[in-house]
Amino acid sequence: MRSIVKTSGAVAITAVVGSIAAQDARNSYWYRRLSKPPFQPPARLFPIVWTALYADVAISSAATIDALNDDIRHIDAAAFEKALAVNLILNGAWTWVFFKAHRTGAATLLAAALTASSADLVRRAAPASITASAALMPYAGWCGFATMLSGAIWRRNR
Repeated sequence: MRSIVKTSGAVAITAVVGSIAAQDARNSYWYRRLSKPPFQPPARLFPIVWTALYADVAISSAATIDALNDDIRHIDAAAFEKALAVNLILNGAWTWVFFKAHRTGAATLLAAALTASSADLVRRAAPASITASAALMPYAGWCGFATMLSGAIWRRNR
């Protein structure tokens, strides 16, 4: 996979940006006093899930980009790369908006945009690789769950 270095680097940057914003955030007074819904997973689950999802995004995106380029669909490959860049920007931004800015309503809207963007990656990957498209579905699903969780936290703490 020729694109794996590029997609892995982009995903790693996103993970680092998000980690910086979330560092010690879960132990902050602000976060601890938030009313959270009963369906909130344990905090220890988030790094495990995000690590697996980030690896999936890097691998599946590289497979998609390479398959599109192999099929001489360079415009579609470039469009996928741009969509991935937007997705990763939304992904990294959510953590800053939620944990640093404490803007739960804005974070919910950002999570919804991230979910739509993730579903778009699934759609864009399908013509190139059904396997890569299917592999991206858990990411879109988790982003949808994150939107519901963000929304529930926002509603409970207005």
